[in-house]
Amino acid sequence: MNESSPPPLLVECTALPEPAALPDVLLVDVCRDETHAQLHIPGAVHVSPAELVSGAPPAPGKLPPIDSIRRTLERIGFDGSRHVIAYDDEGGGWAGRLLWTLEMLGHTRYSYLDGGLRAWLDAGLPVTQEVAAAVPTSLAGLAWQEGPAVDLDYLLAHPAGAQLAIWDARSAEEFDGRRLAARKAGHIPGAVNYEWTRAMDTTRGLRVRPLEQIRGELQALGITPDKTVVTHCQTHHRSGFTWLVGRLLGFPDVRAYPGSWSEWGNHPDTPVEAGAT
Repeated sequence: MNESSPPPLLVECTALPEPAALPDVLLVDVCRDETHAQLHIPGAVHVSPAELVSGAPPAPGKLPPIDSIRRTLERIGFDGSRHVIAYDDEGGGWAGRLLWTLEMLGHTRYSYLDGGLRAWLDAGLPVTQEVAAAVPTSLAGLAWQEGPAVDLDYLLAHPAGAQLAIWDARSAEEFDGRRLAARKAGHIPGAVNYEWTRAMDTTRGLRVRPLEQIRGELQALGITPDKTVVTHCQTHHRSGFTWLVGRLLGFPDVRAYPGSWSEWGNHPDTPVEAGAT
């Protein structure tokens, strides 16, 4: 990685240079607040996971107001020109959510630090409690894009099938209805279940597993690049990572449903299936 070539979408932690060597890169920590206060990668600015969601029931995972995300990005020094590298402390859920949020704003210059803080610590790399200095920016003209997201009406009008794959990133118990996390239990009709942590290598600091292995597993479920792929979980937190995996696999049309099961499972008029597929 150097100043003349942008970082790849997936960045290995041992290949990340010192912050001073990457003036055009913004390293963003999306760990839990208490984790960031205790330790983080030197030079990383912090975005709290709560800043990336509306928090409003019944679908708290929907996007926050545009002015709210604008203030967050201005605070950390984002100006639209720097390449963002994001990481978290859980294997990619919140980091993926941040990168999806940037995509929703039309910003596509971003990367994921593979394995995040877990991989960084496993590699014995330095951490700090020092708060990174950020030069606040002023952003104008921010607007949500439509392409990277779908809503409830879209999914009601476009059932899963030959053109659309619905990737449910929740646990098997949530998917088949054994665990109730909304007024209704089960899953969106036609959805398939590939739990988010399946794509992580727990023996290598939660790095992404070999992409060709993941590709084969998804293909067996009907999640293929010739379809529009829509991923969701309960609040589009876990599916922040599965959306990112779709991007890493080069799927040309991978989207997220931010309303997720908290919206679908609490809506009075949505159809639901239960049991394994």
